Amino acid sequence: MKATFRIEYRTAWGESLTLLVGDTKYPMEWGEGAIWHVTVDGLDADDLKNYGYVVVNDGLIRRTEWKRHCTAVDRRRKNVVIDDAWIDCPIPGCPFPREHQAAIFDRPGFRGAGTAVPVFSLRSADDFGIGEFRDLRPLVDWAAATGQCIIQLLPVNDTTRKGEWADSYPYSPVSTFALHPLYIHLQDLGIRQTAAFKKEQAELNALPELDYPRVFKAKMALVRKAYETRGAKDLASAAYQKFYLENADVWLSEYARFCAKRDGLEPEYYCWMQWHLDRQFSEEVAYARAKGVFFKGDLPIGVSADSAEAYWHPELFNLDSSTGAPPDYFSTEGQNWGFPTYNWEEMAKDDYAWWKARLRYMSRYFDAFRIDHILGFFRIWEIPAECKSGLMGHFNPALPYSAEEIYAMQLPREGLFHEDPRNPGMYQPLITPDTSALEWWQKERFDALYTDFFYHRHDAFWQRNAEKKLPELLGATGMLACGEDLGMVPDCVPGVMDHEKILSLEMQQMDKGRPWPYLSVCATSSHDMATLRMQSEEAGNGDLEPWQVRRILWDHLNSASMLAIFPLQDWVALDGQLRRKDFMNERVNQPADPHHHWRFRLHFDVHVLAGASELNSEITGLLKDSNR
Repeated sequence: MKATFRIEYRTAWGESLTLLVGDTKYPMEWGEGAIWHVTVDGLDADDLKNYGYVVVNDGLIRRTEWKRHCTAVDRRRKNVVIDDAWIDCPIPGCPFPREHQAAIFDRPGFRGAGTAVPVFSLRSADDFGIGEFRDLRPLVDWAAATGQCIIQLLPVNDTTRKGEWADSYPYSPVSTFALHPLYIHLQDLGIRQTAAFKKEQAELNALPELDYPRVFKAKMALVRKAYETRGAKDLASAAYQKFYLENADVWLSEYARFCAKRDGLEPEYYCWMQWHLDRQFSEEVAYARAKGVFFKGDLPIGVSADSAEAYWHPELFNLDSSTGAPPDYFSTEGQNWGFPTYNWEEMAKDDYAWWKARLRYMSRYFDAFRIDHILGFFRIWEIPAECKSGLMGHFNPALPYSAEEIYAMQLPREGLFHEDPRNPGMYQPLITPDTSALEWWQKERFDALYTDFFYHRHDAFWQRNAEKKLPELLGATGMLACGEDLGMVPDCVPGVMDHEKILSLEMQQMDKGRPWPYLSVCATSSHDMATLRMQSEEAGNGDLEPWQVRRILWDHLNSASMLAIFPLQDWVALDGQLRRKDFMNERVNQPADPHHHWRFRLHFDVHVLAGASELNSEITGLLKDSNR
């Protein structure tokens, strides 16, 4: 089919229109009457069910439509002319440029509240030493009953390598698509609850914290047994075949072959596990959406060097380096996360197809997502593979100095600069330079250079870098985007986030020197931080009483932020009976420790929340009084 697309749009100077059919771009031509047009051959009727227009200026997407077009045409037609009108937001007062798949977020003035908790931290009598997707249902019931609308999870992707403690790190996935096998509910696989099963289950569930290696060994042995018993029948089912055909070419086949090579097992085993995981998680997602509760996912900034993606598509990554962070609130020594950096130039060649596929699969389960370390889309702190310390990093991309420029400033390179690996013969200042041997005037000159380099020099450069990627990625799904914008934040970041309407992250502990905006998520703490009670204890003020916790939560709930999301530990601290006695053990992660064991579990069965009348009354009252 040959289709001619026509749309009236009055552009500003320098702007043009581009047609998007799926993810393929077709630049349009201007005609009389401000009619933009383009003819595309080789389309079919299904292509016309998902297309749209964007405004482009200087190679960057500057404006998108509220939603995509869907035009029905007779499949037998050889030629078709489509006259369109630009689709603007139909909701007065809605601040967003794109429609969200959860309509609640597009309501003008909407303010909601929710809970953050890792899946592995949930606890119930039916699981097997670790939280499972099925444990989300009682949490959803509790959230809905108390007036909450969102549940935020840590990454739920597969991190399996050897089943050891290192695998407990949820931000080191071996696949950005595959779900973690440990979140599977064994009873749904037809596993008989024998006396031996119940004995081991009781022992694992009685542990105060997650014993990751022990749980992995026990649970995966049972999963394998279930596959040997019913795998062949499941693989022949129409439901499995549908799942496989939808995902094989996108990620599933590569992931399964990667795991099979690693473990010496058949690829079908891993496809079978992912089918069951998808079924279980999808059922909980559908249940939550029906209750008016939506899951917020977490998009890790990194992908491991030993992942399926890096194995099959090494060209997408810089495997000679790792990502990290310069010294910040979480670590005075900086951080080395151990992930390769992205080869953005290579990714741009197909308009970031891998990223778009990753986000679309994520939207299968999540209606909102946290962009972990959104600064990575502007620039990344890159550490050479041979270095371990985050202090040895450099910015990528960057605008380094030449040896001649440094010489002209009468500054030594030794102790102050290091060579930029991406730009040989060019130099970046060290994040922790040694200025002790400098003359006073040299020190003043270097201090000015240092401040300019780390806070001003790259603003326009990094802004354009982010503007190339973020509109492309955000337009791929209808998920609400929230950015983790803490740390050494360049001045260009807030403007780009505001233009794309990405919610910022606001915390009292990391004040940004301005009132919290509406388009933000406020939080009392995160998985990388101490809980409220721990913060008070560490500050020398002792434990917080429930009324003190209530006052802090109220300050957040009463703010302008669109979303207020608190760790479950901080919500539970409202209840003098339910709250944990040994509260100094409630921290989920120690980001300065690269070998931290992710083992935190609730000290009560998640079903208990339904009957926690004191807690639920407090939360319901707080949300009603704050109009959330």
